[in-house]
Amino acid sequence: MLRFKNLGSGSAGNATLVEARCGTLVSRLLIDCGLSVKELSRRMAMADLRLEDLDAVFITHEHADHIGHTQQLAKRSALQVWMSKGTALASGVLDWGLPSEQLQFVKDGQTLSLGSLQLQPFTVPHDAREPLQLRCSDGDTSLGVVTDLGHGSEHVVQALKACQALLLECNHDSELLAQSAYPEFLKKRISGRLGHLSNSESAQLASDLQHDGLNLLVAAHLSERNNRPDLAQMVLSQAIGCSAQDIPVADPLLGTPWYTVH
Repeated sequence: MLRFKNLGSGSAGNATLVEARCGTLVSRLLIDCGLSVKELSRRMAMADLRLEDLDAVFITHEHADHIGHTQQLAKRSALQVWMSKGTALASGVLDWGLPSEQLQFVKDGQTLSLGSLQLQPFTVPHDAREPLQLRCSDGDTSLGVVTDLGHGSEHVVQALKACQALLLECNHDSELLAQSAYPEFLKKRISGRLGHLSNSESAQLASDLQHDGLNLLVAAHLSERNNRPDLAQMVLSQAIGCSAQDIPVADPLLGTPWYTVH
């Protein structure tokens, strides 16, 4: 059985739990650690879990809302930390003093095993040094986690084909971003090919990935200033032919409930 729970999604800090069960074997991965250890512990406790229940941490890229509290977690827990070499170099991870066996470098196209979890990192177009997102599987079903990317490249589409569930970035509504008080350079960065997905771009990617087995699409990483849940839900639901109420939205502070991937 494969399930996941987002613990928080947005500029205030990102973290997602992925869990696979096979008989008595339970494997748990934390994707990104943009929350303080105290806050992470609190949100995990709400899911009846402790930090000690984690098996590893995967960091997608070096931006602070994704990697910001990883050093604190790694030194407190001795968990293995996985990331690309580019992310390590860009973030100064090599200066953290972690033992070599604790810091593991991964790359696009590699297949990783974590107990009953199989992980396939893949590169995405984003303004980071070597950003990776993840396809997670228990061998029967697959979850795609894609929360920071500028556009849905063909490589991204190929990496996520036939997933039964997607946690997908819907960062901004293009009109709200254009009308916002953000400086022009920031608007261009966000909306650029290496920035973040707009609702319509997310909808196009969801449409490209739609198949009969895709039964859960969760909108994530919504901008608090330049988007609204109802706008993301409307555009995504139109793209895949469902009701807007069928599209859950990851809350910046509360995340999501547990979702089982079928």
